[in-house]
Amino acid sequence: APGVYQLASVLVELDTSDEASRILCADALYQMGCVEEARKLLLLALSRNPQRSPILARLALLQLKKGLTYDGNQLLKKVIRIGDTSCLLPIMDIFKDEDRKLMQTHCHFRALTILK
Repeated sequence: APGVYQLASVLVELDTSDEASRILCADALYQMGCVEEARKLLLLALSRNPQRSPILARLALLQLKKGLTYDGNQLLKKVIRIGDTSCLLPIMDIFKDEDRKLMQTHCHFRALTILK
């Protein structure tokens, strides 16, 4: 993760509009345990492109991890409204086991609540 972060940071410096490098940078920060820095980077990326499902989904997990359930729910709703949920499965591979379980449990209980 540190090497990926360094490479992604260089790519962001070379092209500040490169969204993929920003996401890669945020993923590396998350893997290194720098959750707040990853969250800030994703918020910045989201301010530039508020309709990007990969950014919204990553940010939703970080909000849930922080205990900000309402914010996490709102972000997940945006992903669903946009209709691009294909990003969710690949992102689950990036999440640590405990966070993957948090997201799955949260989504399962929200789905049950909606069905009721």
